[in-house]
Amino acid sequence: MYDTLSCEEVRLIKTATAFAAGEIEPYATDWELNRRVPTETFKAAADAGLTGLLVPKLLGGRDASHVAVAKVLEELSQACLAFTFGLLVHNNLVNVIARNGSQNQIDRYLPEMLAGQRVGAFCITEPGTGSDATEISTRAEKVSNGWRLNGEKAWVTNSVCADVFAVYAQTDPDKGWRGIACFLVDGNVQGLERGAPYTMSGGHAMGVSGLRIEDILVPETGMLFGPGNGFKAAMRAINLARTFVAALCCGILKASLETALTYCAERQAFGKPILSNQGLQWELADVATDLEAARLLLYRAAFALDRGEESIAESAHAKKFASRVAFTGISQCMQAMGAAGLRTDTPLFRHLATAKMTHYMDGTTEIQNVVISREILKEYGIRAE
Repeated sequence: MYDTLSCEEVRLIKTATAFAAGEIEPYATDWELNRRVPTETFKAAADAGLTGLLVPKLLGGRDASHVAVAKVLEELSQACLAFTFGLLVHNNLVNVIARNGSQNQIDRYLPEMLAGQRVGAFCITEPGTGSDATEISTRAEKVSNGWRLNGEKAWVTNSVCADVFAVYAQTDPDKGWRGIACFLVDGNVQGLERGAPYTMSGGHAMGVSGLRIEDILVPETGMLFGPGNGFKAAMRAINLARTFVAALCCGILKASLETALTYCAERQAFGKPILSNQGLQWELADVATDLEAARLLLYRAAFALDRGEESIAESAHAKKFASRVAFTGISQCMQAMGAAGLRTDTPLFRHLATAKMTHYMDGTTEIQNVVISREILKEYGIRAE
């Protein structure tokens, strides 16, 4: 893989490794146990050049390949998937604005978002609408001086600390997905009400909450994607995110495997290291095999994106498999460590919780099966349901 990367991208990956060790790993357990969103670490990530990974260099970004970004995310998530996912969401919105925004939007948002002074969030999911994004009910009504937004969003990553929201809203329910547009909304605007942070089994550094939108007036200059293009843009963003979620899964599985191996090599039972038992060796060997397979699927999808391909099925395969083996593999690592695997002085309790969360991020595992079924059924003329 490194043969395909530029020298600058290799340095970027090394920066991510150092950042994870110095700025994330020492604090990640505290963030989780105290349910804290580390906004100060967003600023530190910006200082390290990790907030504009896909943004063109002319606009102040890294313009890294998808392969390089996937590796960066692997390195970061080994320390904390929750924070890394929030950073990924921010990166994706910065990139969308840089590549699709008007000059006014680029000038208004990009400098501060690249500097980590403003955090971004996407608002698609709603309390009654998840997998079927065409059914969103948040409305955008055309008025003389722009658009009036009303509705409610759910499961908004970074909502607790975000300053810039990309809000997807329906402009004409009769048009279905063709009526969906996307608007940029400032976090301090009147009518935007953040719900209390969700209490979850893990992943609290993501800063997830719901969002109420009441009579927010957005000027014409605030529309990022017009009706119809909004839905298409959302699907492109979700497909890209699926590839990167697979990278996050590979990161936490790698960290869990290394933790288990180190512990089992040191732990003595019956006069020898427990890792000398073949049964335990084989259990962890299975985890290692799954990790290698997940990484191959991940980088196949990333390489496809770098070739300019849509990588829809490839991304679905990667996310589905990586999230599945991350959850089962981390559980196996915990079992290998015995009761010690439950302690909060190891990262496994955090990694297990967030591994389960990846089954729902950017499309459930079942939705990945729908995407894959569409691909494999094409030649038979059968529509995937």
